[in-house]
Amino acid sequence: MTRFSLFCMVAATVLLVAGCGKKAGQPGGLGDKTGTVAGVKWGVPARWTVLPDRPMRVATYGIPAAEGDTEGGECAASFFGSGMGGDVESNIARWVGQFENASEPVRATKQVNGINVTTVKVSGDYLSPGGPMMQSTGSKKGYQLIGAIIDGPEGVVFFKLTGPRKTAANAETEFDAMVGSLSK
Repeated sequence: MTRFSLFCMVAATVLLVAGCGKKAGQPGGLGDKTGTVAGVKWGVPARWTVLPDRPMRVATYGIPAAEGDTEGGECAASFFGSGMGGDVESNIARWVGQFENASEPVRATKQVNGINVTTVKVSGDYLSPGGPMMQSTGSKKGYQLIGAIIDGPEGVVFFKLTGPRKTAANAETEFDAMVGSLSK
């Protein structure tokens, strides 16, 4: 066996072993789980856990805490029905209004597989809305929200990730991969 052939065999073996455990076509750490509502399907990040059903949500995903954070985050997927849920501007204003000392929201619009998506990111002291009237359950310092408003074929779908700033930042690539996996 020539030196070049041996090198090629070793390189192929290293590449094969390095690729084991990674799922083909699963960018950003997406796992086998998927979600679907309103004619939209998405992949769920492998590190995230599916949490029990909650009112007004299609799904809720738990996000592990970043090193140094005392709690993890969550990502809610919501759909309120065709023609329901409000427009993009009012939802972004509502999300920003859930923060005290809010940063200037960072917004972007894009198309993913023919689906219009508006994203927003804001941070500050999260008022942690909950309960039937979505009243504050107390302020959580140093939080971040990463959201996506998706114009689905059957209505608007909302993804809202919230958590301590470091935890949310660590999950941002996974959130982007989830949004990037949207399909009809």
